[in-house]
Order: sequence, then C-alpha cells, then structure tokens
Amino acid sequence: MFEEIYSGKRVFITGHTGFKGPWLAMWLTMLGAEVTGYALPPYYAESHFELLGLDRRIRHIEGDMRDYARLKTALDEAKPDMVFHLAAQALVRESYRDPKTTFDTNIGGAVNLLEALRSCESIRALVFITSDKCYRNVEWEWGYREHDALGGEDPYSASKGCAEIVFRSYRDSFFNKNPNIRIATTRAGNVIGGGDWAKDRIVPDCIRALRKDETIVIRSPRATRPWQHVLEPLGGYLLLGKELFKGADLSNRTAFNFGPDRYSNKTVKEMVELVIDIWGAGKLEVHQDPNAPHEANLLQLNCDRAWNFLKWRPTWAYEESVRQTALWYKEYVAGADVPKLTASQIEKYMREWRVEDA
Repeated sequence: MFEEIYSGKRVFITGHTGFKGPWLAMWLTMLGAEVTGYALPPYYAESHFELLGLDRRIRHIEGDMRDYARLKTALDEAKPDMVFHLAAQALVRESYRDPKTTFDTNIGGAVNLLEALRSCESIRALVFITSDKCYRNVEWEWGYREHDALGGEDPYSASKGCAEIVFRSYRDSFFNKNPNIRIATTRAGNVIGGGDWAKDRIVPDCIRALRKDETIVIRSPRATRPWQHVLEPLGGYLLLGKELFKGADLSNRTAFNFGPDRYSNKTVKEMVELVIDIWGAGKLEVHQDPNAPHEANLLQLNCDRAWNFLKWRPTWAYEESVRQTALWYKEYVAGADVPKLTASQIEKYMREWRVEDA
C-alpha cells in the first residue's frame, strides 16, 4: 500500500492525543515506523490515546505548540525523517468562546513548527494538515479547489486560512531553496470515526446520548456535510508523505484536498438517523437556537488533484463510513479490546484500499 516506505522511518506527529492523531500513530506503528508524538495531555475522559496505550507504543512528549523552545528541542532529539502536523484547536464553537487561544495555537503553533524545521537537518518530508474550513466559504454548489480563495468568518476557519498563508510564505522563502525536503498542506473536514469525544461534535454528542438512553439533540438538522471516515484522509496523508519522501515532483502543487465523493454530502439529520439505525435504538429532537454562532451550511471539496497526482480516491462510501464509526463505539461500549478494535478497522480499510484500482 505504501511500498514499505514507513518501515524503520522516524516519524514525528504533532497533536497525537486528539482525534486523528491516535489513529495516525497507531497506523504508523503497524507500518513499522518509529513514532514520536508531541501534544498536550489528553483532554477528554476515555481518550483514544490512553485506550490504545500509545504512551507504551511510541515516544510520547507532552508539550504545547506555543512553546517554541520545547518543540524545537523535541524535534532536535527525535531527528525525524517525516513530520505530520495535526496539532490544533479544532472546534468552531470553541473558537468563538476563546479566539485568542485558537489563533495562538493554530497560527503561532504553525510558525513555531515551520521555524523549528528550518534548522532540522534530518527532515525529508512534511505533511502539514489544516482543514477544509480554510477556504472562504460562499456556500456554492461545487467543490473548492486548492487554488480557491482562503479565509473564514469564524475564528477557527480564519486561523486555518492564516496557517495556510504562513505555510506558503515559509515554503517560498525557505523550504523551496532546500533540495532535501518536500512539503505540502492537506485539507479535509467533517471527519468521523471511533475515539472522538470532543464536545460540540455531532457523533460524540450522539454516542453520549445513546449510552445514557437520552434523546439526541441537534441544532442544525438541514446543514449538509461531506462526511468521511477518519481513515480516508489519513490514508491520503500517508500516501502524500510517501511521495514527498521519495522526492516526487509535484510541480509546486503543494496543497491537497482529501474529501468524500459528492454522494456523501448528507444533512446532519440524515447522518444522526443512520447512527441510530446502526446502534439499534435512540431518538432525536431538533432544538434550533436563533442566536447560535454562525456555522457553514454547505461545504465540499474538489479532490481531482489528489487523484491526478497521488491516485487517491475515497474507499468507504458514506454508509460504510457511518457504519464503521457507530460499530466502533458500540463494540467499545460492549467491552471490546480497543487496540484490537482499532487495528481491525485499519486492517479492514487497507484490505479495501482503492488506490490499487487506479
């Protein structure tokens, strides 16, 4: 799948205690990588990081992206071949509550990482993850392409647009002059999957309600999202990391969208109803707040570049993505062994990986 490119490689992940991070760290260990993670301590109870026992599987460093000295020391000691940057304040509603921390982490943290990597002689590839919300969303009906305008109304979206601009500046001013390193950004969003416990995210809210036999309350039933399983963009990140490490010439195309096909654009209400159906119980109610902070109703990505240059395309359709997500939580609640449960979903995804059909 990845030509054994990760076997024996030193890989540094920022944000490995969040949602995507534990999945990526677990996948990389299964591929034989020597992983170092740099992140804040897990924030939520029942964190996927802790349930996986990742502190025993990888080198785990607790650190803040805003702490330049600690981050640089961690990178210097790890001597990574590759870096995957995921660390962020990742919630739209939280960015309204605390915009300063959002900007300091998502923009300042990006500056700190890129500055530290300027003097990191071991690095050969950087995959810099932002978000589909980096685009200036005018809610048109077609997918955003990588050269479309950046921006954002809420602080989170604005911070991700700014992080992309910071990345481009460092790329053009410094990294393009270094023939030994290849770097690129990636944009994905509305990712679902097991192990996510964040507040104000629809799937964790569903699971919390279902576990307590409570009604699921949704605030934006008609909002449409391009739902995708967490392994979809992570597979894209790993494929891109492989090509960057091999020194692929991407002709300065250093931003890549990873999103589902347009048939995965479903409303929040439709997605919750499918979760309930797979769970086998539950009910929902709609409580719309006219004073709620703005959140986009429509956002989708054009992924032609990922196909043309990486031969990447989605593997799991919408129904399978939701099914695998709900089943992870259902099996976990029933007492499943989390490392085996997570590894089994990764193995299933790799068996069904569609890049070989390209």
